[in-house]
Amino acid sequence: MKFIHYFLALLLGTFSSVTFSQDSRPNGVEQLRQFVKTVQSAQGEFAQQQMRSPKPNEPQDKPKLVRQTSGQFIFQRPGKFVWDTQKPYEQKLIADGKQLLMWDKDLNQLTIRSANQALAASPAAILFGESALDSQFELEDGGAKTDLQWVNLKPKAKAGQGDLPYTKIAIGMGGGLPKALELTDGFGSIVLVVFGQMQINPKIEPSRFQFKAPPGAEVLRLN
Repeated sequence: MKFIHYFLALLLGTFSSVTFSQDSRPNGVEQLRQFVKTVQSAQGEFAQQQMRSPKPNEPQDKPKLVRQTSGQFIFQRPGKFVWDTQKPYEQKLIADGKQLLMWDKDLNQLTIRSANQALAASPAAILFGESALDSQFELEDGGAKTDLQWVNLKPKAKAGQGDLPYTKIAIGMGGGLPKALELTDGFGSIVLVVFGQMQINPKIEPSRFQFKAPPGAEVLRLN
């Protein structure tokens, strides 16, 4: 949809120093496979928009912007990542390979879940998990849009994938790096994520994937 491309172009403009490859070689699928194969860790920034389909009494020419957030991320294979939302509120998602920690500063609450719920909690975990991406998804060439080469991902029928709430998953690749992530669920909600300032294979201290709730915080264990 044209208005999705418009919103995506605005998000891509958030990271003005990011340059995009105009070269159609290799395609998005090849770039994504190479990224998963060769990149074991990364860190950078993200900007995210969540939108929904317009209601009958709203303009029908564009989706309704529900939420816009931004922050920083780090990841290290297999399955470790930090998704640190800084604006407009502070929240952290931390996966240490065994469990998923969800910290909400405003609520002073830490929720601990099983690590296999990481995909549902943070779709970007698709990029941060095990290196065998082809074992989890069918990868299809999505062509070129907004100066990126796109890959459509279709979850394979496999234990642990059944709860993935998205009907469409697409990753935009540029210069060998993931630049954007687009997700659509069965209710017409759309999530657009753009990555910027990405550093490849930095050394990341193990302590970055650890988190201890401050004194007095509520701790919920939902494993």
